[in-house]
Amino acid sequence: MSVILTGFMGTGKTTIGRQLAQRLGKGFVDTDQRIEQLDGRSVADIFAAAGEGYFRELERRVVAEAVKLDAVIATGGGAIMDAANFERMHAAGPIICLTADIDVILQRTARDSSRPLLGAQERRQRVEELLRTRTVAYARADVIIDTSTRSVDSILDDIIAFLQRESSRCEEDCG
Repeated sequence: MSVILTGFMGTGKTTIGRQLAQRLGKGFVDTDQRIEQLDGRSVADIFAAAGEGYFRELERRVVAEAVKLDAVIATGGGAIMDAANFERMHAAGPIICLTADIDVILQRTARDSSRPLLGAQERRQRVEELLRTRTVAYARADVIIDTSTRSVDSILDDIIAFLQRESSRCEEDCG
């Protein structure tokens, strides 16, 4: 079973994902990093040279491969917007959406020039716009956890408690 982390950029998917994988004894896949390995360019360079459509094609392929693994998977912030990605992710295991307040997101991404979707407009306006377009997709996650003011350990504890409840429920309902 995979554990899929989704959510907006700057919410902690990679940081939480790596440590969650360690705690669970699973592998870890960051889909954006995998895309960069496959293409040989950074996400920002892919967006600049080939466009978002090409990036989303690569993302679909990487998500399809990743969900076949027994791993913790940190997806890009927009991956869940794609219907095929969502179906694959949902079938592979629980989807955990990490969220954060806009001010926290802006602070966490302030010095990161590798965020291609934040470059065009005033950052706050762009984050608000992207969050609006993704709210419905993020709400489809099995659980939503706000990372704004919490320690990594407390977030991990909540995720593990959620996974244990889900496992117990499935043993009762799925068995």
